[in-house]
Amino acid sequence: MPSPPTRQYRRREPETTVLHRVVSEHLESFLAERRALDPDGRGVPRFIERELRRFVTCGQLAHGFARFRCTSCGAERLVAHSCKGRGFCPSCMGRRMTARAADLVDRVLPHVRHRQWVLSVPFWLRWRMAFDHDCTKAVLRIFLRAVFASYRQRAKRAGLAGGRTGAVTVVQRFGSALNLNVHFHSLAPDGVWVGGDDGELTFHPLRGPTDEELEELAALVERRVKRLLVERGLWEDDEDGGVPAAAGELPDLADLYQASVTQRAGSGARRGERVRRVGVTMALEPGTLIGAKARTEGGFDIHAGVTVGAKKRDRLEHIARYLLRPSVANDALERLPSGDVLLKIRRPWSDGTSHVRFTPFELIERLVALVPRPCSNLVLYHGVLAANAKWRERIVPEPSEPPCACASEQQHAPVRPNHTWAELMRRGLEIDSLECPRACGGRLRFVATIETPAVIARLLRHLGLPTEPVRLAPARGPPNECQLGLAP
Repeated sequence: MPSPPTRQYRRREPETTVLHRVVSEHLESFLAERRALDPDGRGVPRFIERELRRFVTCGQLAHGFARFRCTSCGAERLVAHSCKGRGFCPSCMGRRMTARAADLVDRVLPHVRHRQWVLSVPFWLRWRMAFDHDCTKAVLRIFLRAVFASYRQRAKRAGLAGGRTGAVTVVQRFGSALNLNVHFHSLAPDGVWVGGDDGELTFHPLRGPTDEELEELAALVERRVKRLLVERGLWEDDEDGGVPAAAGELPDLADLYQASVTQRAGSGARRGERVRRVGVTMALEPGTLIGAKARTEGGFDIHAGVTVGAKKRDRLEHIARYLLRPSVANDALERLPSGDVLLKIRRPWSDGTSHVRFTPFELIERLVALVPRPCSNLVLYHGVLAANAKWRERIVPEPSEPPCACASEQQHAPVRPNHTWAELMRRGLEIDSLECPRACGGRLRFVATIETPAVIARLLRHLGLPTEPVRLAPARGPPNECQLGLAP
């Protein structure tokens, strides 16, 4: 079969993003500086360094690719391997967002009305939860127990006893300015299930909580969380309400975590200074919060104003994608001639800030703080939607179609197979990725996965594509004012 013209591949060649260029040019220098600051010489934890290095290889054909060929005309398409990062990679997290949102809507969330619950916590607790996943799960359990109790109380007032509900929670680690902001987004059925005398389960929708009930709920969660932290030695009570305790072993990156939470630079010549804002239209008093409600600093804030009807599954999937979205989008970053990076804020802050300006090191610091620890689940299930809940199989949606047509194969095939790559592209981005690039009407078929370096180089050279991957720039000396973008 003849090879397709070279222009078909050149047109599909991915461009290097701003994020890729910044990480590839400054990662080694950043790691060297962190090792110099660490008395033990360890620097950045290995799992974070590994994710940063793998991110540089993401989407590059020189590191391997999958090969697809049209069944009609023979045209081919190369799809580069991904890094499968969990912290900040826009491509990998975007794919995971689409896949998980589709799975939640098709196989987990029942066909009832849902409400989104959001819990924000104080700055000092965000910093603690960033590196202590057990503390994060404990705070989440307290929050959901209070929410479930609120549903049961409202159901009891409506004459419904023994009602149960559940929730799917996404633990988000980022804010709008790539700052470290650990908080919870929970999708919960807006009502309770009650079992009848015949054993049938019936869902009863309930009225939404009032503002007074949300304030009482937030105060209850705050009291219970502080009680838990006192038991763990992380909170000290006093006559003024208590203060966070500095007990417990701190991670190697505690300074970067704290700097990211408080919107400050963690290293370099600007260490300790506030993030530079662009588009400010009004001056605020010192200590005033930017981009957050004032009560979030000193207490807990609960929001529950978003609901989705039982028949609006597209809207529900859209909200699920919002909960699972990547921490940063490629088109939100812009490289300045000085080397600094502008990050566009999705929604301008209360003082008019539309962009945030980072030096390369400050941007990498933000990425480092967003990487979760290995084996820490960021999507959690509780109540009747938990994995071992007795009512779960009677509540979740049934599969829309059998996994295969042959009855004999159904016994060995998985009951609920994963969505394919092409299905996710069509569902999330409305892109038919298996359409022939020559528009001949044929369909692309998977041919092979190319991972051998010699074969990769030979194929890319034949097609006129770059054979050398993007290399990490060697570590440089301590950054001067020009490198930090501070020189006039």
